Amino acid sequence: MFYDKIEDIFRILVMAAIVYPLLILLLRVSGKRTLSKMNMFDFVITIAIGSTVATILLSKEVSFLDGIAALVSLIFLQYVVSFLSVRSPMFSKIIKGNPSLIFYRGTYLHRNMKKQRVREEEIRQAIRTAGQNNIESVEAVVLETDGSLSVISGAQGEKATSLQDVEDTQKDISP
Repeated sequence: MFYDKIEDIFRILVMAAIVYPLLILLLRVSGKRTLSKMNMFDFVITIAIGSTVATILLSKEVSFLDGIAALVSLIFLQYVVSFLSVRSPMFSKIIKGNPSLIFYRGTYLHRNMKKQRVREEEIRQAIRTAGQNNIESVEAVVLETDGSLSVISGAQGEKATSLQDVEDTQKDISP
């Protein structure tokens, strides 16, 4: 069946015409961080916003004002969490966690890889994606808080200052 009633399609079109500009306005007011790829909390909020918009558009059981209240609440809570995480290192650590070192100077750090559920093949893929053709030219590979893999190249013996906030750096890279 393509549709039940033409009124249902008309309702969806009207709701989309109202909700879409409102969503854009709310996202502009709340800032760029609302839809950023920063950490798992931001990802969950992004999914929740999409689900809320879909519910507003498609569900007859949810009134327009109820849906908008839910949408505003999600965006406001995301703003509060990002505001607090910028101002409180402890709160930020709870929300975001720390990046994890999974490869260092030619050595796969298997304990961290197992903990983070990363395979050697994924590390080699990240190294290739970073344009490195030789694994020995890679200083480190870090699993970032957003799930991406950062490849840090450098000469042996140089101090990798970008690794200072990486989890388990001190324990796993002792000389």
